[in-house]
Amino acid sequence: MPIDWDAFDSEIDAIIEASADATDDRLASRISSITRMTDEEVKELFPDPGDVKKLADLMKIVKSAEERNDKINSIVANAEKFGGVVLSLLQKFA
Repeated sequence: MPIDWDAFDSEIDAIIEASADATDDRLASRISSITRMTDEEVKELFPDPGDVKKLADLMKIVKSAEERNDKINSIVANAEKFGGVVLSLLQKFA
């Protein structure tokens, strides 16, 4: 089932706005529903809701129908934005 990224982005934005100090349960649950991470892993890796939004943006690129080179170019163009997210993921899974 394809992911409706526009709806997903809207949902993430709304959850982030409602979130207080850390990634709340709903936000972690939404991210874990489309990844192999558990809610607890999401909360541990990305306690800042802004980082969860960056993770969602990165996933949107990775899961898109674009060609591999286009995906790479998009990631490189946003390397500064995604740097912390990539580092967190690699520290967890490397």
